[in-house]
Amino acid sequence: MKQIQLFAIILLGAVLTSACQSTPEKGAGEGADGVGSGGQDGSQIEGRGAELGGGISTYSLEDPDSPLSKRVIYFDYDSASIKQEYRDIIEIHAQYLADHPDTQLVLEGHTDERGSREYNIALGERRANSVKKIMQLFGVTDAQLQTVSFGEERPVAPGHDETAWALNRRVELLYSEHR
Repeated sequence: MKQIQLFAIILLGAVLTSACQSTPEKGAGEGADGVGSGGQDGSQIEGRGAELGGGISTYSLEDPDSPLSKRVIYFDYDSASIKQEYRDIIEIHAQYLADHPDTQLVLEGHTDERGSREYNIALGERRANSVKKIMQLFGVTDAQLQTVSFGEERPVAPGHDETAWALNRRVELLYSEHR
């Protein structure tokens, strides 16, 4: 029995090691909405935190192949918690803002149509503030960030089903240069 447990531990370690070393293909891990995490656009973003800092300032906001082109963060129903798959995207934008102190970002919070208008305005604000807090942890100043909530007022998908609702539960990142 001990030999089987030892073999299982060794096998698990080998699988985890090989999984950590693999490089995702372009587009790997993207959801149905086409939004994925950093590095999926073909640019090899390696590491996190300070390791990202050197290359972020070379990315262009206008380049559709740049990780900065990913500007929508989606949320689960009735939640303001950031999904793990969007943390790298938020971090990349935060590093860019930290490297460009004259750049401002508006974080627009949105919800689906379910719930009262007042509740949805508050939920959209909580979502925008969740993104803001993570960005501030990476050195983005309060002066660079503005949050606004539109609640259910500006849907991107007109349907009344889970597909439409999932696309409407979001925070959009809108850049403006020089205050």
